[in-house]
Amino acid sequence: MDGSKSVEFKDELLGRDIRQLGRMLGDTIRTQHGDEAFNRIENVRQLAIRFRREQDAGVQAQLEEALHALSPDETSQLIRAFGYFSLLSNIAEDQHHSRRSRAHLLAGSAPRIGSMAKAVQNVVNAGRTGAFGDFFAEAHISPVFTAHPTEVQRKSTLNCQMAIARELDERDRVQMTPEEQEQNDEALARGIHTLWQTRLLRTAKLSVLDEVENGLSFFDRTILSGLPQLYSNLQDMLTKLDTRWAGEELPTFMKVGSWIGGDRDGNPFVTATVLRATLQRQADVALEHYLAELHKLASQLSLAQTMAGCSEQLRQLADASPDQSPHRIDEPYRRAIYGIHNRLAANRACLAAAGAGYAANTAVNAVANTAANAAAPGNSGAPLQGCTAAWQVPSAGVATIWPAAAAAGYAPSQPGAGAQPYLSAQELLADLETVHESLVAHGSAVLARGRLRQLRRAVKVFGFSLAPIDLRQNSDVHERVVAEILASARPGTDYAALTEAERCALLLEELHTPRLLISPFTAYSEETSGELAIFRAVSEAHRTYGAESITNYIISKADSVSDLLEVALLLKEHGLLRAGSVTLESSMAVNIIPLFETIDDLRAGPAIMDRAFRLPLYMDLLKSRGSLHEVMLGYSDSNKDGGFLTSGWELYKAEIELVEVFKRHGIKMRLFHGRGGSVGRGGGPSYEAILAQPQGAVQGRIRLTEQGEVITAKYANPEVGRRNLEVMVAATMEATMLPARGAEPDAAQLAAMQALSDEAMRSYRSLVYETEGFETYFWESTVISEIAALNIGSRPASRKKSTSIEDLRAIPWVLSWAQCRVMLPGWFGFGSAVQKFLDQQPDGLALLQKMYRDWPFFNTVLSNMDMVLAKSDIAIASRYATLVSDVALRETIFGRIRAEHESTIAALKAITGQEELQDANPLLQRSIRNRFPYIDPLNHLQVELLRRFRDGDSDPATREGIHLSINGIAAGLRNSG
Repeated sequence: MDGSKSVEFKDELLGRDIRQLGRMLGDTIRTQHGDEAFNRIENVRQLAIRFRREQDAGVQAQLEEALHALSPDETSQLIRAFGYFSLLSNIAEDQHHSRRSRAHLLAGSAPRIGSMAKAVQNVVNAGRTGAFGDFFAEAHISPVFTAHPTEVQRKSTLNCQMAIARELDERDRVQMTPEEQEQNDEALARGIHTLWQTRLLRTAKLSVLDEVENGLSFFDRTILSGLPQLYSNLQDMLTKLDTRWAGEELPTFMKVGSWIGGDRDGNPFVTATVLRATLQRQADVALEHYLAELHKLASQLSLAQTMAGCSEQLRQLADASPDQSPHRIDEPYRRAIYGIHNRLAANRACLAAAGAGYAANTAVNAVANTAANAAAPGNSGAPLQGCTAAWQVPSAGVATIWPAAAAAGYAPSQPGAGAQPYLSAQELLADLETVHESLVAHGSAVLARGRLRQLRRAVKVFGFSLAPIDLRQNSDVHERVVAEILASARPGTDYAALTEAERCALLLEELHTPRLLISPFTAYSEETSGELAIFRAVSEAHRTYGAESITNYIISKADSVSDLLEVALLLKEHGLLRAGSVTLESSMAVNIIPLFETIDDLRAGPAIMDRAFRLPLYMDLLKSRGSLHEVMLGYSDSNKDGGFLTSGWELYKAEIELVEVFKRHGIKMRLFHGRGGSVGRGGGPSYEAILAQPQGAVQGRIRLTEQGEVITAKYANPEVGRRNLEVMVAATMEATMLPARGAEPDAAQLAAMQALSDEAMRSYRSLVYETEGFETYFWESTVISEIAALNIGSRPASRKKSTSIEDLRAIPWVLSWAQCRVMLPGWFGFGSAVQKFLDQQPDGLALLQKMYRDWPFFNTVLSNMDMVLAKSDIAIASRYATLVSDVALRETIFGRIRAEHESTIAALKAITGQEELQDANPLLQRSIRNRFPYIDPLNHLQVELLRRFRDGDSDPATREGIHLSINGIAAGLRNSG
């Protein structure tokens, strides 16, 4: 089979799935609503295709007439049909990617770019096999799920999609009989039928804890099983290269973190109570997983004492087990595991007792305090971790306080009743290691490599807290809180009136002083009381779940050293930070992380860190954190502030300067990239983004936010999720252990990039912030008002009650432009910048082409912009422009957008040498084109509904239709928010 036919065959498999799913959806619509409804849907689809192809006024009139004639119920049917087809196409594409990956492996093909196998091979080929140990000892790789939900799908809808995906996957993996194929087809049809009859929209706005549950569902589906498997696969690869790895397990270098339940910036609903509930719920998910795995493991390890020996330590575990059944008396492994299960069940029972609410646990804590001196046998001196407040006493060291759960209402019949709960995840791991070592020592290493191996790794990675929770708050809030505390403790102190130098001096003085400023007898404002409650909750969490439960505190809008010291002071007031003395070393229990997010902040960030590192106290504190400091870089707000090109360039320059500052002070750097799903918020392929980082910016340490519908796209399907985790590891490995791709940019290239950035920012800000009426145009030509009302998250759309662009959050800003297919935040200003550059340097095109070929940063910027432009559609955008009531304003602003769109595409093609957008990525090009016939009608329907709604149509079906269309378009575009 030649290459072209091979590609056609591969595409045909995808086409087969899409066609079958489409037919089944059509059959469902016919069954539920009749042929007339199906024909109406098909007519709109064909008109939308003609409008795209011809952009003819006559076709537009036909389309508008057809849409205007629809009743609310008919409109809803059309929107649901096109939206569901987009969801089904997503499923088929994900399955196709998995199919192709398996085909490569089955064929014995060379490892694919982006895989761990390819990364390991590249490192070996570079002669650096011996460097793996050092790399993993220092590595820290973490995707972080955030509380920024552009994901508009309900969990119920996602469950339906996963059921359909499982049937497609089974068909690929199993050679079916005709009867089995028939059953599979029926199961697919049932899944699609259920999906069609499942409500797409939420009837109530999400609470923070709803968002927590949504985030945890991806741990259940993918992370809890997929991440331990990644470790095992990597360990096996390394062992084949170097047998020393056979007896040495990989350090825990990768975890999945979360902001959900800890991100308070602009979200008043994230409170100390919510944080505690989040921690409890996460712990419950981890314990539930371990218990289920132990149950399965006990059924598998049925080894008889007479058939397989065991260690003395294993025998002691078995003898301590409550399982004394005569039928299993000679099965020590099974009995030992039952004992482990019983103790862990006691942990979960205690957790459930605490879950009744901290406020209701007064009696529990009283019992706990009474039992404070009842030390657990064999655990003397160990910190009390891994238990909720109901079964641990912070000040008492180790205590057996299982009776506290009974005091909260747990009867002896509860699972684990009477058992001693584990005081930490390390205790649980120690028992699992006993099982592992006994199996290995008695000739059953093959059994130790099965479920037990994955469970041991899971406990190492997830502990009793599941995922580290990041806390975040705005620096302005910290300033007000510290000012109030100081005014109360030091009468006459006006902190807000002090200069930056005076603030730092005062804060350093208080950090050195042992006395506390906060008094339990002082009545603080509601804001201050709420913030102090958060810090108390952190202290409790560390004593309860371990220090890994909350490791990072992020400061939004950080623009000074005093912003860092304010948080340090609040940590000190709650026992989480201590300045050193003659007898005690400095210590800091939480990383203080500045978030530089505007263009000005990015430019000032390196100097701020330099000044912080010049403070002896701050450097002493960092020693307790391994002389490592994390900095977060904001992609979303810098883009909204200065435009796509300038945001990317200023981020790149900030990283280079930060590398130098950290190196000069001998501090290890870890960057946290606050990227969104869309290119306008820093999104794009993770592999290319990591490899495009400046030299020295990765060094084995990187964190990335995962947001919105991208979380679903990456982690809802377990196989796709594992592949995305693998991509992060592979890219980090290559960025750290291999020479930089391409040559470093020379002076001419750097100057060209600066010139492009300056003009792009001028052009962008001229439109967005300096054009009279632009704010009105934005609110009238997009669905921003309707997005603000959609129940997609707990966070308000704007930071303040205003319509100004400055106050609008980046997520609704980007999502609104994506919905109307302008995608403005992902490209605007580039065309003008290139045109001015070429006007000044007639031979400059050759330089830009060289930059695209040789400089990974510039290549990635243009590749991402290429993807955004391919999903944009200026003809459809023109229909949204007609929603603007002021005709002159509409023509002026849309005219500028259209002209810039045309010049940007022309500039992109000239630099990349492409004839059409996405020629360099034919798979994505095909995917986008396949989606247009089903996304475009949703846009046309959305415009019609917006017009009705804004003309006073109060029918609830109209508002629901708008929200359904937002859902469908977001699903079709996949990375729109």
